[in-house]
Amino acid sequence: MQLVPYIVNHTQLSEKSVENTVALLNEDCTVPFISRYRKERTGNLDEVQIGAIVEYKTQFEALEKRKAAIIKAVKEQDALTPELEAKFLNCADLTSLEDLYLPFKKSKKTKAETARKNGLEPLAKIIMAQNSDEIEFIASKYLSKNVINEDDALEGARHIIAEWINERTDIRNQLRGQLERHALITTKVIKTKKEDEKAQKFRDYFDWSEPLNRCPSHRFLAIMRAEKEGFIRVKIEIDDERALDAIERRVIKSNNACAEHIEMAIADAYKRLLFPSLSNELVKTAKEKADTSAIQVFSKNLKQLLLGAPLGEKRILAIDPGFRTGCKVVCLDEQGDLKHNETIYPHPPQRDSSGAIKKISSLVDAYKIEAIAIGNGTASRETEQLVKRIPFKKEIEVFVVSEAGASIYSASKIARDEFPNYDVTVRGAVSIGRRLADPLAELVKIDAKSIGVGQYQHDVDQTQLKTSLDTVVESCVNSVGVNINTASVPLLSYVSGIGPKLAENIVAHRNENGKFKNRDQIKKVPRLGGKAFEQSAGFLRIKNGDNPLDDSAVHPESYGLVAKMAKDQGVSLNDIVGNKSALQGIDLKSYCTDTIGMPTLEDILKELEKPGLDLREKAKVFTFNQNIKEITDLRQGQLLPGIVNNITNFGCFVDIGIKESGLIHISNLSDTFVKDVNEHVSLHQQVVVKVLDVDVPRKRIQLALHKQGT
Repeated sequence: MQLVPYIVNHTQLSEKSVENTVALLNEDCTVPFISRYRKERTGNLDEVQIGAIVEYKTQFEALEKRKAAIIKAVKEQDALTPELEAKFLNCADLTSLEDLYLPFKKSKKTKAETARKNGLEPLAKIIMAQNSDEIEFIASKYLSKNVINEDDALEGARHIIAEWINERTDIRNQLRGQLERHALITTKVIKTKKEDEKAQKFRDYFDWSEPLNRCPSHRFLAIMRAEKEGFIRVKIEIDDERALDAIERRVIKSNNACAEHIEMAIADAYKRLLFPSLSNELVKTAKEKADTSAIQVFSKNLKQLLLGAPLGEKRILAIDPGFRTGCKVVCLDEQGDLKHNETIYPHPPQRDSSGAIKKISSLVDAYKIEAIAIGNGTASRETEQLVKRIPFKKEIEVFVVSEAGASIYSASKIARDEFPNYDVTVRGAVSIGRRLADPLAELVKIDAKSIGVGQYQHDVDQTQLKTSLDTVVESCVNSVGVNINTASVPLLSYVSGIGPKLAENIVAHRNENGKFKNRDQIKKVPRLGGKAFEQSAGFLRIKNGDNPLDDSAVHPESYGLVAKMAKDQGVSLNDIVGNKSALQGIDLKSYCTDTIGMPTLEDILKELEKPGLDLREKAKVFTFNQNIKEITDLRQGQLLPGIVNNITNFGCFVDIGIKESGLIHISNLSDTFVKDVNEHVSLHQQVVVKVLDVDVPRKRIQLALHKQGT
């Protein structure tokens, strides 16, 4: 099998597009670069389509590697025939490949192998021929010091037959099909754990059964977690009789004495070999599907979070609120640099609210603060109310910012490197302020898993999760673009073609030589070669530099083309940028060549109209219901403002301004059937919710969507 047909078969994309994309990937081009700057070669494929090509390319390479290993192993057994090799090479998936390899994958300790050593294989063949009624008599000819009597001989022969039945691909596929269609997943509580407090969140699965093919991913992962934590037992069940009948119909062709022994061998093969192996395979496949589904949910949420509304380059006062330890206050300049920090104690036990008000007021004046960011953790509401009492000289917008992952950042190596002389509380407050200014630039410093927008993220395949999340971060960073003169090492490392090491070299070069004035200077960064420059330059922005195109998504390879457009319009390069009338006069078709087509030219024109435009919305102020402080304040039927803070397959969670988030179950999102939660709400969306039910002991709040905001 060839790579390109394999990908085409799985993606249904055109052969030419796949072929060219694979060639670009083999040239070490990145997905963001290919989708943005090589549209003509790919047939205008987007990032998702190119991502699918990457996925199936990796899958194909893993399959080919496994084929080579299996062929080598069978060759070493002197069992490889040209026909068998061709069968191995023609396998289109891992399952059929492993089934084919099964007869050659023997352990020396199997019951069948012991029976073979005792010379019982000829007897097994006689039974399988199903031609004899005198099977007991025939068995007597195979007695030895290890085979004491006829029963021993027949049992050994049945072990060999059981192994043959287990190795038959038609039988395995038949049972596979039955398991896929009819298997039930059944759970029972472990009696000694029934009253365990930690087990109560899994109470729904103490006695549970449903068809596995209908079990949604979040429920399957919850069941797997409950089993892993030792609270329940999980079983896969099907109609055994039906399964055995189906195998018998395939194998038993007579009604003589042999049939009875074959029937016993089938029952043994089913119970000991087939069912355990294929039900484990089924659970493994279900787990992979559930993982993929959970990772997709996480990736969607992460993308929305990373592309959250930035406030932009403003002077920000950020507060990390607290009671006993006080509120940590920091002042940041437009670039997010720390200018001042101190601690105030407006809440119990100190209750120095007047001192806190004076201090905040004087800091706002001293550092010409334009906005205030308050973390949404402990004492957030109380701090917000305090700040809103302060009569500032000019209007100051107050934002409540998610703290999810801020503590992870504040204790990380990145934070220690950024602020070696400050403790974790200062770093945490800085992170809150910077998140308001630019969520993307700050959140890339935190392990995506810790941001808290997934479901069962610790239970899914961690390698797959990391790959998927890294892809999302890379996509977001490159779609927005990065200011090379202000970006941190973590942010730069996600730029197409850069990576962690080059990111460090860029920052070190910037610190030694001052700001970059044009994109050409990027080539002077140590170890940043031609390929890295090609892949990264279009995504690195230089504000107020030598060339206005350096602050745009126009790639340097197209600068000559833009210069020609400007010349043809009779204006300078500086004057064509943002010049609507000059741009309207450009006939794009006249600039088409063999390598540059309309998709690229349209992108260039769009960029010249609004160079470096940030497509993200601007941050908006939001206020919770001030009368709701804790879960006991909630009443059925209340309408409350809230912010969507997590989306899952079964609904979404909404922050209503208290410690516990409420759940809008998928059935309460709309009056009509909801297939995809993301079609109705997005992360950080402001909504109005209705309280349906409050379970104070279990700290569960059931909500319904009343009205969507922005």
